[in-house]
Amino acid sequence: MTARRAALVRTMVKFIATDLDGTLLNGERLLPEEIFPLIAQLKECGVLFAPASGRQYANLKKLFAPVANDILFICENGALVKFRDRTLHLNPIRDLYLKDALDEIRALPHLYPMLCGADCAYIEDTAMPFFRYAMLSYTNCKKVETLDAIIGREDICKIAVYDEIAAAENCIKVLPPRLPQLRTILSGYDWCDVSAPDANKGEAIRFIRREYGLKKEECMAFGDHMNDYEMLTECGRAYVPENAYPPLKKLIGRTISPNTEGGVLIKLKEIVRELREEQA
Repeated sequence: MTARRAALVRTMVKFIATDLDGTLLNGERLLPEEIFPLIAQLKECGVLFAPASGRQYANLKKLFAPVANDILFICENGALVKFRDRTLHLNPIRDLYLKDALDEIRALPHLYPMLCGADCAYIEDTAMPFFRYAMLSYTNCKKVETLDAIIGREDICKIAVYDEIAAAENCIKVLPPRLPQLRTILSGYDWCDVSAPDANKGEAIRFIRREYGLKKEECMAFGDHMNDYEMLTECGRAYVPENAYPPLKKLIGRTISPNTEGGVLIKLKEIVRELREEQA
């Protein structure tokens, strides 16, 4: 074996994680059907695949139903990692911070909180378009009289906060100073996520690397927004689509075609070809 080929084998990709909205999903926010055979091909090449999203497990499992038993699920922006319905990793918000956090969010205009448990999400407001968006991204979502009643009943992975103005212009500026014990991060155009201070997709990747004995250079990730930053920096090969949030593009540098042109799919096909050549 040549030195060059040996180097290729040592750095072979063994794990791939990708964000969904704005990254893998197309312009209509739909999962391209082409991803399923690609995941099967990656598995044949010895690569473990994981959708990594702010979405809940129930929603992700429904989206990836044809391959649900073959992939890892990084849910709730990294606070929850699941495999075949088994919880591998959970990093919830401590109950003692939840009531104060909800009160701070409610005290600000234009913001709508949602409590995201490991199995179900909860809302107390049906204002549009918040209600519609909540139901779109959360398969298991219940309306309750008050979110305070949920505290202490189950682990809460994060508080998703809908901003009817724009999260980058409002929520991310006003919330962090009010919630110093928690982590507030942009997760989309009109969403911020509030989580435990060390809960993020990068922390989930570190857990997965330890659990599966993976080296950083054997991991690849795709993402388009700031809630993907830690994940991207924890993987040796990191890419952002051309449509990514500009500050993230500047930080990561390596780009692929936009999600509307199937940039992630194009890159995955390239990886499958490379792996098959290396394994031939």
